[in-house]
Amino acid sequence: MSPKHKITLSEDELILALRNREKIAVEALYDMYSASLFGVISRIIADEALAEDVLQETFVKIWHSFSGYSSEKGRLFTWMVNIARNLAIDKVRSKDFKNQSKNHDLENNVAFIDEQRNTVYKPELLGIRDLVSTLKPEQKSILDLVYFKGYTHVEAADELGVPLGTIKTRLRMAIIQLRKHFN
Repeated sequence: MSPKHKITLSEDELILALRNREKIAVEALYDMYSASLFGVISRIIADEALAEDVLQETFVKIWHSFSGYSSEKGRLFTWMVNIARNLAIDKVRSKDFKNQSKNHDLENNVAFIDEQRNTVYKPELLGIRDLVSTLKPEQKSILDLVYFKGYTHVEAADELGVPLGTIKTRLRMAIIQLRKHFN
């Protein structure tokens, strides 16, 4: 399979193709201008995934509102940059974006406070891993999968090749054994 060649048209050819709603216009538009428009958007929106979404919106808006473009008012690229810029600014000003930013700030602050106050759950600091090492090997392997690696009971049964009931029984016995150390 040969690599895809980028489509390049002159500005006049591109304008004509866009006016005629030709498929090649969309491809050429993307190939010729996506990097530049993404650069404009990403200077306004730092989140790369969100900037890519706005780039997509930009191309859709260019396609749907092309009848409003006039070469007498300016170059095609300038018109497209203004669309990209305005969509990016609208996104930053939107209520959803502001709420999302506040949520990210809150999550970051909670994580920071947890780290500062040492409230982050670290089983190795509690000595749990040492206690687990005192269990029977079959109990230890189940606890390792379920509590330290995040497996479900069914996944642990599949991984170890034992029935689900056996997993649950061994897990219960291991927990009973561990509780003895805390009483």
